[in-house]
Amino acid sequence: MVYLFRVPYLAAVKTFVLFDIDGTLLYSEKTDSRSFATSYEAIFGLVFPTIDWTKFAEVTDHVIFRTAFYDHFDRYPTEDERVTFEDHYLCDLAASREKRPEEFREVPGSAELWRRLEADDRFVPGIATGGWQRPAAIKLAHVGIPSAHPYAGYANGKFSRVDILNEAIELAGAVHEIDRVIYVGDAVWDVTTTQKMGLPLIGVRRKGDHDELRRFGADRIVTDFNPPQAFFNHLEELLA
Repeated sequence: MVYLFRVPYLAAVKTFVLFDIDGTLLYSEKTDSRSFATSYEAIFGLVFPTIDWTKFAEVTDHVIFRTAFYDHFDRYPTEDERVTFEDHYLCDLAASREKRPEEFREVPGSAELWRRLEADDRFVPGIATGGWQRPAAIKLAHVGIPSAHPYAGYANGKFSRVDILNEAIELAGAVHEIDRVIYVGDAVWDVTTTQKMGLPLIGVRRKGDHDELRRFGADRIVTDFNPPQAFFNHLEELLA
């Protein structure tokens, strides 16, 4: 149990439930990663090194792009170069979703779970993703989850996932009496980030390969969010 804020006696205390996007709220079948790589190659004329994100020091769009660019050009990109790349990436993402919408479906139950959390006075839902804000908005809108959420952390200018989570936590804490945060994510780096921060994690592994996260210390893992009550049971047990 993690307490982040000292709240007044009898205040309406809420729990901040913070979600990753890719592999957690929606599937992308690595198409997004390939769009990232092909956009880089189209703009800069060089082969992107890898879409195995574990090869990068931090799994954020900011770090991944800067690392690849530095390795090729022995300098970091200007903001204009980054925006040019992101614009191309956005167009490619949008086109992919129009051509193959079936590849970008929600993780079963995620949109309904989001609505239930918003309607429950005990909880505040939020977003913390290693992606930039504009691509994230396209992905969320595609599966019916609010794409411009007020309590969200993105990779824009961020060098670590800890910074991203902290941004979302600070935004929520400025509006609500938040005393606990629970993160929901699908990847090994979600486990290691929450361990660094002392936060509880609910893992998501759509293929049922729960052992992939258990090996790194995750002990609460779901395959999807159906039925929603099963997820709420995990929340309530963590808060007991």
